[in-house]
Amino acid sequence: MTPSSVSIRELASVRTRHPEAVAEAAARRARRPLVDASERLMIVAADHPARGALGVGADELAMANRAELLERLVLALSRPGVDGVLGTADILEDLLLLGALEHKVVLGSMNRGGLAGASFELDDRFTGQRAEDIARLRFDAGKLLLRIDYDDPGSLRTLYAAARAVDDMAAHRLPVFVEPFLSTRVDGKLTNDLSGPAVARSVAIAAGLGGTSAYTWLKLPVTEDPDDMAWVCETSTLPVVLLGGEVHGDQEGTYEKWRKALSLPTVRGLVVGRSLLYPADGDVGAAVDTAVGLL
Repeated sequence: MTPSSVSIRELASVRTRHPEAVAEAAARRARRPLVDASERLMIVAADHPARGALGVGADELAMANRAELLERLVLALSRPGVDGVLGTADILEDLLLLGALEHKVVLGSMNRGGLAGASFELDDRFTGQRAEDIARLRFDAGKLLLRIDYDDPGSLRTLYAAARAVDDMAAHRLPVFVEPFLSTRVDGKLTNDLSGPAVARSVAIAAGLGGTSAYTWLKLPVTEDPDDMAWVCETSTLPVVLLGGEVHGDQEGTYEKWRKALSLPTVRGLVVGRSLLYPADGDVGAAVDTAVGLL
């Protein structure tokens, strides 16, 4: 925490009386390189709420309490080996005011328009942070979600917007983490295809976005057959981080899948949210420490 940081209880008051405090905190934040000599990254993700995705397991509103979410994030960021956080503007600015982002990597979440469960979910407009916002606040990178359904025209609009976002980030010399999926609707619900061939195709599509891939990273799921990850990651030479997703009961099995995938040549780390911030046993510190240990 910085000497000028505020408490969670004071956030609304500071935002009411002194909105300039966000820019001031961003200007004085101590930064660090995206990666150190190990080329490893451990990022905690918290950009789900802005897409209306508040559920964890059976609790559909687990992430609805912002004070509790912030407490969990501050704890996670304080653990040794945690490099930074991914979030939307509101969450990142709360963390700025709390002084929790000193010497951390900060990733701004860029497109949140594809609200969970909406008929327009695949027309995922860029309603979050723009490249210019990420640069202005001295954040370190951005992240965009790219779900593609060959039967949904909204995917093409998202694909085009994603390509322009890649261009904008490269123009600012800012890394952008692209999270691609091939998706389809099953009984009206959007489902991501995690088979090896589907993930490989999504990698090929994402890697080719924009006028340059110099600043592009990939944020990928572990395939449903973990043994497929080795050849899937050979689809591109871009650096890869693994996303966490929801864990359905088998936390140890998930850790083992991450451990195996982290040994692959292009894989550089983890970007994990709900499974670390809301572990089944409630011990955020232990869950984060275990994930860090995999690196």
